[in-house]
Amino acid sequence: MTRPDVEIFSDGACKGNPGPGGWGAVLRFRAVGDGEVHERELHGGDAATTNNRMELTAAIRALEALKRPCRVVLHTDSKYVLQGMTEWIAGWKKRGWVNAAKQPVKNVDLWLQLEAACAPHEIRWQWVRGHSGHVENERADALANLGVESLQR
Repeated sequence: MTRPDVEIFSDGACKGNPGPGGWGAVLRFRAVGDGEVHERELHGGDAATTNNRMELTAAIRALEALKRPCRVVLHTDSKYVLQGMTEWIAGWKKRGWVNAAKQPVKNVDLWLQLEAACAPHEIRWQWVRGHSGHVENERADALANLGVESLQR
């Protein structure tokens, strides 16, 4: 992949699992024309969800915010999302959305949405260690927590 058009930093949070949850994302891109780096922050929440659903939702909403096909580096601290998209999804689809343990795949609705959101883009998935001082991951985490807080207002 050449230099990305967009970098996405996504994260999910849940207060209780299940419980109220939030998702957040930071999008960093160079504007066409001026070449300056711009950022956009997104967040939202769900009153009854799980951490994994919020991690998936963060990536989905960030990709859906893109207005044209892009080269994307998507940074996540969720190995569930990373491995789901880079290792497991092909097997799940081949087996009719059944995992290796012959159980139905959880969150199929969101995996299908994420797959569709990825389709127009060239994506490189990048894992980052959560809660380790990675500036953009910490911002995405703060946005995810803001998503939870917005439910309580």
